[in-house]
Amino acid sequence: MKQIAQTRLVPVAVIDRSEDALPLAGALREAGVNIIEVTFRTPAAPEAIRLIAENHRDMLVGAGTLLDIYQVEEALRYGARFGVSPGLNESVVLKAREFDLPFMPGVMTPSDVEKGLALGCKLLKFFPAESAGGVKMLRAMAGPYTHTGVKFIPLGGIGAANAATYLREPMVAAIGGSWFVDRKLIQARDWDKIRELTSEAVSIAAEATDS
Repeated sequence: MKQIAQTRLVPVAVIDRSEDALPLAGALREAGVNIIEVTFRTPAAPEAIRLIAENHRDMLVGAGTLLDIYQVEEALRYGARFGVSPGLNESVVLKAREFDLPFMPGVMTPSDVEKGLALGCKLLKFFPAESAGGVKMLRAMAGPYTHTGVKFIPLGGIGAANAATYLREPMVAAIGGSWFVDRKLIQARDWDKIRELTSEAVSIAAEATDS
């Protein structure tokens, strides 16, 4: 979790072919990002996670869109080092805790935040960020919850144009983003463009952190 807070960017990738996993991971690392969340939305996801975990041992690879306990178990078997879900399913969070897998459930309301805290989650995914009120919503929740130590990773509707706005918020540990690892770019194997967009995202994160 400290690694996520230091990098401040979590690339959220949908990988349709497992053979694209290693070149994608290489492009991210060359651009300065050693974290990736591979979503469990395609059959290739588990194998993609295994390939990255085994070949880039210093890269923090996680599994996203974990919707049930069986996916949590599968993600662990293939080498995931953290898990993420779009919502807050207590059984999924408890399964992750059973195996000491750091987990970030999705939240959108104060009730969600309190349930996450009750389950021991101090790093929460704010999703879908823009649709749920964006930065204004995060600021509104700052008062009641800042003292708990909770931090958020907003995802949904975030791109190069508004990333810095989120990153400047004290409650934001990092942002999740797919614009620099766009599914179409991965399908086209346009690693140069992914490197370029990731480098731009790294610069945005660095400037926002220093400001």
